[in-house]
Amino acid sequence: MAEKLLLTRGVHGSFLARPSKSNPGDFTLSVRRNDEVTHIKIQNTGDYYDLYGGEKFATLAELVQYYTEQQGLLREKNSNVIELKYPLNCQDPTSERWYHGHLTGKEAEKLLTEKGKPGSFLVRESQSKPGDFVLSELNKMADHSEKAKQGFWEEFEMLQQQECKLLYPRKEGQRPENKAKNRYKNILPFDTTRVALQDVDESVPGSDYINANYIKSIPEDGRNSEHCKIYIATQGCLQTTVNDFWAMVYQENSHVIVMTTKEVERGRNKCFRYWPDKGCTKEYGCISVRNVSEREAQGYYLRELEILLVKHYQYFSWPDHGVPNEPGGVLSFLDQVNRAQRSIPGTGPIIVHCSAGIGRTGTIIVIDILVDIIHRQGLDCDIDIPKTIQMVRRQRSGMVQTEAQYKFVYMAVQQYIEAEQKRLEEEQRNKRKERDYLNIGQPPSPRTQSV
Repeated sequence: MAEKLLLTRGVHGSFLARPSKSNPGDFTLSVRRNDEVTHIKIQNTGDYYDLYGGEKFATLAELVQYYTEQQGLLREKNSNVIELKYPLNCQDPTSERWYHGHLTGKEAEKLLTEKGKPGSFLVRESQSKPGDFVLSELNKMADHSEKAKQGFWEEFEMLQQQECKLLYPRKEGQRPENKAKNRYKNILPFDTTRVALQDVDESVPGSDYINANYIKSIPEDGRNSEHCKIYIATQGCLQTTVNDFWAMVYQENSHVIVMTTKEVERGRNKCFRYWPDKGCTKEYGCISVRNVSEREAQGYYLRELEILLVKHYQYFSWPDHGVPNEPGGVLSFLDQVNRAQRSIPGTGPIIVHCSAGIGRTGTIIVIDILVDIIHRQGLDCDIDIPKTIQMVRRQRSGMVQTEAQYKFVYMAVQQYIEAEQKRLEEEQRNKRKERDYLNIGQPPSPRTQSV
C-alpha cells in the first residue's frame, strides 16, 4: 500500500512513516527513489527511536526531521544516498458529507455538541495511527470511561505535536567538549533546568556538565510550592561519566536513586555499572562508595550504598520493549521508594534514570507526581494527565516517550484510586463496627432499695 501511494502520488524523494507490521511498536520509513521504493526499519526501544544503530532520538518526529534536514546521512549499505525530501500527505478516502478528514478528537466533540443531536456522527482520520480512522458519535448517555478510551490515542498525539514546539535551548549538551558525555547524541538536557556540577575545575571546558535535569512537580507559577516534589531525571551512566554521577549525588544530598533499566538489555548496553560489588568499596573521583548490603525484592533490587548512605532501587522487571502487564508492581515499588525518601529528613531530590533518561524515567516520575497529588488532595481532586506530562516535558524533553507508556500512566492512576477507595471503605467498615461495639447496652446495675 505504501509503495502504491508513493509511486502514484509521490515523486523522487517523497516519503512516509508507518507502523511496522512485522515488529509491532516499531515503524517503517518508506522512501520513493525514482521508480522504486525503499523501506527502512525504525526501532522503537521504549527509550529512543533509531535506524537500528544510527543516531538516537527522543521522538519519531525528531528522527524524521533530522534525516530530512541532514541530506546525505541516510545511505544504503553500498553507500548510495537515500534522499528524504517531501513528506507524502494522506488523501481523503471519500467525499461523503460525514467524512471530516483532518479533525482532532476535541474538534470533533465541539462540532458534534454544537451542531448535532444524539445519534449524530462523523468519521475522521486517526491522528495517532496514520491510515486508521475514528468514528465519533454524539451520545449523551455515553459511558465516561468509554469516551476516555476512544480519545486516548488522540490525546497522546496532541502531546507529541506540542512536544515539537518546545524549542528550549540545549546548547550545553551540544558543545564539542560535552558531546561524548551524552549516551545518545540527540537526547540532551534543556539548558534552563539542567543540573550544573559545582566545585569543579573551571579551567576545564564543560567540567560542570552532566546530562541531567531537575523536575519539579508544581506548575511554573509556583503555587502550592510547599508540596513540591523534586526529582533529577538523568541518563544511564557511561563509563566516562560515573565520577560526574556520584559528584551530583553528593552535591544534591540525594539519598534515593531509582534505576529503571538493566545494565544490558537485548545485547545492548543500557547503563554502565556505577556501584561496587556487595561488601566492596570503590573510589569514584573524590568520592568513596561502599556497597553495604544488597537484596532482591519483588521485581527489584535494593542496595545500600554508603557515602551519605544511599538507597539504590533497581527495578529490573520492566520488559525490554513496552511496559509491565499491570501497574501493581510499579505502584508497590514507588511506595517503598517514597517511604525511604520520607525517612530521611532534609534529603535532596530522588534521582531517577533508565538508559536515555526520558521514557521509563518520565513514566515513573509522572506516576509518582500524580499519586502524590491524589494522596494529598483526596480521591475527588482534579488530575490532568496530559497537562502533567506537558509540565514535565518543559523540564526535560521526550518524557513519557511512547503511547504504551502514556497508557500505562492512566492504568497506574486508575489502579491507585481503586486501591485507595477499597482501603477507605474498609476503614469506614471498621469504624462502624467499633461504634456498634461501644454502643452495645450494658445490663443495668442493681439498685439499692431504701427501707
